[in-house]
Amino acid sequence: MAERKQFLNSPALDPELKALLDSARKKPVTEEQLHEQRISFAFGNALESDLITKESVRLTSSKIRLET
Repeated sequence: MAERKQFLNSPALDPELKALLDSARKKPVTEEQLHEQRISFAFGNALESDLITKESVRLTSSKIRLET
């Protein structure tokens, strides 16, 4: 398999970007943020349809609960 030159050397990471990433790693994620991520994931994976909107996914997610 041919080696790809773009993956042979890692470029230097921007110090400002590294600081932001390190800061973000330490910040806890709230339940509301997780809920919005799930809604966004479901909407993004829905089949293309005019009937499915982000708001319709949000509404449906508030009605569906898993039994534990």
